[in-house]
Amino acid sequence: MENPVALLTLKILFLSCIAVGGFIATVPELNRFAVQVQGWMSDGTFATLFALSQASPGPNLIIATLVGWEVAGFAGAVLATAATCLPTLVIAYQAMRLRAHHGRARWFLLVERAILPIAVGLILATAILLTASASGAAPPKLALTALTAAFLLATRRSPLVPLAIAAVLGGAGWV
Repeated sequence: MENPVALLTLKILFLSCIAVGGFIATVPELNRFAVQVQGWMSDGTFATLFALSQASPGPNLIIATLVGWEVAGFAGAVLATAATCLPTLVIAYQAMRLRAHHGRARWFLLVERAILPIAVGLILATAILLTASASGAAPPKLALTALTAAFLLATRRSPLVPLAIAAVLGGAGWV
């Protein structure tokens, strides 16, 4: 029998070691593993856990802690958090040492610039995955999400404005 705590810990440990752009960039793979491969939760539950992780203060890697809790309670939460934080801490420490020593070298600057589009692409994949799974791919909900994203990109207004509009539309049963 497979041990869900061990499987989740190994998966998050792997994801933490490859996270480019922050742990948020690994959310699609964490979703695929927990929902589709292992069947530990539904897409809706995963989207709810993600929303909670983003609404709570602190780093966005809280999603791993919440998934660990959902899968295996307290032990799952502790191991998922450790698997998320420890590799990242070691890699970040070594990267900062490398930057302090080679930060102005041409090769180092090229590597930094090359990583940026990869990180942006992974973060966009997270946004697309969570939008589709949370909305059930319903066209009105997808349209509202696209309009909200366009609003936030085009203006410097508070995200509370589209959130309030979405709440009114949802409350009225339009989306």
